[in-house]
Amino acid sequence: MVASELQAGQFSGYPPQAQKLVIDHLTLLQKLPAVFVALLLREVIAYDWKFPAEREDLDRQLSYLASLSPEQLKAVLAGFESVRLSEELERFDWVSSPELYSQRLTAHLWASHQIDAFHVTADGYINKVDAAAPPEPLPVPRLGLMVVGQGVAETQYPLFRKLRKHGAYFSQVKPGNGFEKLLGAVATRASAHPAPYAHWYIDGGEEAAAPTPGVTRTSYETLAPVRTALLNKMEKAIQSGIGGPEALHSMMSQMRPEEVGLSAGTEHSVLNHFQVSVLAEGSGTQIFSTTFVQWSAREALRRARPLTLLARFAPRQRQRPMNELLSGKRQNPELDPAGSLIDADMGAYYTWLNQQRLSGADRSGFLVWFEGHREALAIGPSLPRGTESTSPVDLSELLGQLA
Repeated sequence: MVASELQAGQFSGYPPQAQKLVIDHLTLLQKLPAVFVALLLREVIAYDWKFPAEREDLDRQLSYLASLSPEQLKAVLAGFESVRLSEELERFDWVSSPELYSQRLTAHLWASHQIDAFHVTADGYINKVDAAAPPEPLPVPRLGLMVVGQGVAETQYPLFRKLRKHGAYFSQVKPGNGFEKLLGAVATRASAHPAPYAHWYIDGGEEAAAPTPGVTRTSYETLAPVRTALLNKMEKAIQSGIGGPEALHSMMSQMRPEEVGLSAGTEHSVLNHFQVSVLAEGSGTQIFSTTFVQWSAREALRRARPLTLLARFAPRQRQRPMNELLSGKRQNPELDPAGSLIDADMGAYYTWLNQQRLSGADRSGFLVWFEGHREALAIGPSLPRGTESTSPVDLSELLGQLA
């Protein structure tokens, strides 16, 4: 299939907003390399349940491409035009199944040793889009808040080792009402800078307190029925001999909220699709609460790019045989608070790295606190790096230094 032959009727199976977006830009799409259009459609087909930041990215791309002359368009996309495809990919119906096409294209690029050149092409294209339409300045610096070590009475594990050189370590934090103060800070920022999906609270256990206006919430315990339904589908697929890991991954990546007991209605569709993608595509997110928190935080930062993110790790279950874990049938599994603390400490570091990849990283703040204890580490433009403080300090004071 070639892009010049695209017709509006081919997109009748797309969700409403995605279909409208394609038809509005159909003349433009007909001028682009087929490989590029197929990859663009992989994003477009999910337009209805993408976050505002993701929609803006797509809109910026389409506006940028529409602004180019035919000669400029050819030059910018030359690398995509030169990709050598297999006969199978040449015949593939990428309009109907752009996600599956993308998976097979990636495998082909690796097998044909074109992956490095393709990455260079893709990165160069994104850099041109960003240069042509830079993102809007943030209304307030981003703030990442991580809470680790729930249920751990004491530990000899040296916390925050990978983060200490980037910020200030505090060993005499006043722990009283610590988590409530962090929740309050999220609520205050949500009230002062309201925007859809701009402020998040992710919990590895049960959500604390009542829902707060303007704060997007998700938790491991709230999604227990969804996790069970998903594990049941995975187990049945494996037992049926679905065709190996790639086929299982493909099945999971196409999972819809209504298939695992979540509403598909427009009011919650964006968040529900996000939650399903975290559970269906994340490795271990269905089984381990620490993995769920880390992956949710990573995906929220990558996709929604929030101004505020509070992520609280809770004890995960201990390792057990994989067949038993996938069955999801064991009740009240044994928890591993000490091991979970180590997981969470590394998860906090990865979350900071992901926050650093976003715009405004040089002004952003980051705080990780050992829940119920006196240890915390804060990173921000006003805090000296690689330092340690033994002076008593309240979490509210630390938050003030990151504001």
